[in-house]
Amino acid sequence: MKRYCILSLVLAIATIACQKEVTDTLQTPEEPLVVPHGFPSPDFPEGNALTTDRWALGKKLFYDPVMSRDSTISCASCHFANIAFSDTVAFSPGVGGLPGTRNAPTLTNIGYHPYFTREGGVPTLEMQILVPIQEHNEFDFNIVLIAERLKHDTAYVRLSLEAYDREPDAFVITRSIACFERTMVSGESRYDHYYFQGKKNALNAVEKRGMDLFFSERTNCSKCHSGFNFTNYAFENNGLYTTYADPGRFRLTELESDRARFKVPTLRNVGLTAPYMHDGSLTTLDNVVEHYNSGGQMHPNKNMLVYPLGLSMAEKDALVAFLNSLTDEAFINNPKFRQN
Repeated sequence: MKRYCILSLVLAIATIACQKEVTDTLQTPEEPLVVPHGFPSPDFPEGNALTTDRWALGKKLFYDPVMSRDSTISCASCHFANIAFSDTVAFSPGVGGLPGTRNAPTLTNIGYHPYFTREGGVPTLEMQILVPIQEHNEFDFNIVLIAERLKHDTAYVRLSLEAYDREPDAFVITRSIACFERTMVSGESRYDHYYFQGKKNALNAVEKRGMDLFFSERTNCSKCHSGFNFTNYAFENNGLYTTYADPGRFRLTELESDRARFKVPTLRNVGLTAPYMHDGSLTTLDNVVEHYNSGGQMHPNKNMLVYPLGLSMAEKDALVAFLNSLTDEAFINNPKFRQN
């Protein structure tokens, strides 16, 4: 009897272990990428076409603190799914609690961006994966050493072989995470239901008034926040300060004309991604709208479209209401993006 109980226990443990191994391989959505109505399909580069195996591996790495030097933080430590893969603080803490140097941007629709970082110095999403890894205030690590760690993990070795027909290395790490991030497509907000799907009751009267203001020549919001992703990806100065601690695009080009210019961010899910600006200095959407209403501060590189607007309180409230209509509840609650 005792031998039978021991045998049953061993079989139960083996079954659980087997189930976990199957979960690592098979717990993927039937459709990793769903392109919303009115959106183009994101481009997947040659050699990194979307497959469920690559998607699953990238998701596992995105949530795994093995990516950091002391195994304490992961990509998801600064990009939370429930707030559109952004953070709630001005500067996200990295290894050892050191604060980051810039506000963590949302990863909403990141696969559509033509370049990365706020100065635009990284040309591909695969290369962007390297940035937080080597930053001392973030992962403070080396991708070669990460790969060595993963090679000691039989699950990662198996998943890497299934996804890319090679053991874990820099290629596998960067490609798989980029593959996962390209599926973070958000296009089911109430604004999308109104504009792309023709559901005229999706927005209320105040939100529609805010939308009219947003797209008007009076505010010029849509001159920079344009297109389906609400950004033209240009580099602009919006008069946040007269003197900036962060040099912005100047850091890349060393041109004075680029000093304190930053990539125009998407406004998708902007109601969830506070605090705002490159340094997280504006804590609410009301603060942001008031900044633009004031015309900002003087700076030699300030965009000429930023000037005093003279909006009434009701008009400012309407703009905020419209911006909140860009929140995609289906996206932030989609279980396929949550940690298993």
